[in-house]
Amino acid sequence: MENKIKINFNYNKNVTSFCYTIFMRKSNDLITKDIKKLIIQIAIPSSIGMFFNTMYNIVDTFYVGLISTIAISALSYSFVVYFMLLSISFGLSSAITVYVGNSLGKKRISLAKIYVSNGISFFAFTSIVLCLFGFIFSRDIFTLMGAQGEALELALSYTYIILIGTIPMLLGLGANAVLIAKGDTKSYRNTLILGFFLNLLLDPLFIYGYGIIPAFEFSGVALATVLIQFLTTGYIFVKLYATGLFEIEKFYKKIPNFSIYKDLLIQAMPASLNMFLMSLGTMVITYFISDYGYQAVAGFGIGYRVEQIILLPMLGLNVAVSTIVANNFGANNFLRIDEVIKKSLLYGYIISAIGVVLLVVFGKFIIMIFSNDIVVLDVAYDYIIIESLIFFAFITIFISNSTLQGIKKPFMVPIISFYRQILIPSIVLFFVVKVWHLDISCIWISMLIIVYSAAIFIFFYMRKILKN
Repeated sequence: MENKIKINFNYNKNVTSFCYTIFMRKSNDLITKDIKKLIIQIAIPSSIGMFFNTMYNIVDTFYVGLISTIAISALSYSFVVYFMLLSISFGLSSAITVYVGNSLGKKRISLAKIYVSNGISFFAFTSIVLCLFGFIFSRDIFTLMGAQGEALELALSYTYIILIGTIPMLLGLGANAVLIAKGDTKSYRNTLILGFFLNLLLDPLFIYGYGIIPAFEFSGVALATVLIQFLTTGYIFVKLYATGLFEIEKFYKKIPNFSIYKDLLIQAMPASLNMFLMSLGTMVITYFISDYGYQAVAGFGIGYRVEQIILLPMLGLNVAVSTIVANNFGANNFLRIDEVIKKSLLYGYIISAIGVVLLVVFGKFIIMIFSNDIVVLDVAYDYIIIESLIFFAFITIFISNSTLQGIKKPFMVPIISFYRQILIPSIVLFFVVKVWHLDISCIWISMLIIVYSAAIFIFFYMRKILKN
């Protein structure tokens, strides 16, 4: 554990520099500490935070389910588009983590500060562009996905409000990327825990109204999210400022640095494209599922959220691998990178096996919390049972992608994503749904085969790159 040093002082340049020097002497843990302890130290807080983030979404789904099944399907449509917009920012977040982590590993503190300032400003610009894009094209995207009638109008009413929250959310992601680069996943965890409990309070308050607050019904879920995003982003920026890497008084003097923007953009594009293709792939699947009716879409939306609960520890491993690999790559500790991969895969496969058992035993009971519709229940349960078998492939893809990000070789990542999310699913599902008119479970089976083929390729590709 790091020794915590508390110093009472008024912030000034000399004292801030002194304290940050002390911190950097201790931050070498990422390139010296036992790998197992580091993975636990980074992955567990991250997983806990993601757990509460998923529970946040589940709370939304629960209250929306009390409104109607059509409302659940509308939320499912909205989630896909919202994630598509956010996916572009995830790559930029990863890029900031990698470049700041590499700079810290090399002990180039001034360079790290430059990457931080320009990374935050890049996020600000990106958030505005994505927000405008969402307002302009949401209706067309929902229509292409198969949304119509009441489901379409509800999805739009939710999305137009939630888009306002993209600005604070993306700025928070940028700030958190810096915290992750120095191994701090606890701060963001705290914001997600806080957000969950605030959502428990605000969802029913804004849906049903109380006192002077009117009943916003379905739109109230989006209003609660926007308010929470502004509050939690403020906390993250306080934690960022405390690191000494973000100096408000010098922020505008360091931006824009177009050379830094270029570095971040080149590093971000593969990961952003990968996440964008994942969200686009979900849109493709939703399009084909729409042929089975709005109840099938609702079942898919519920099943997807239940599945995310089991994936949380794996996503925590994902963060740990990216952070540790980035720092050790900067320090040229290649043997430690190999150890990180082996141990993370082992832990991931164990978690996957446990996840399969949990979903088989408890999956149906969890789904029934959100809907008693028999069709929705059957679709969701079939989905999570078949998809649980993909967990082993998912963890292989996650670890391989994080390693490639950490060593600045992420260019194969979006190609594999295009293969498993867009190209092959579009071809296979066209025949499964449009030509052969098979049962919806054949969609899940097709995705299982496709994802495993992608996992095998990306793993061996990653190993080849490391050997070179």
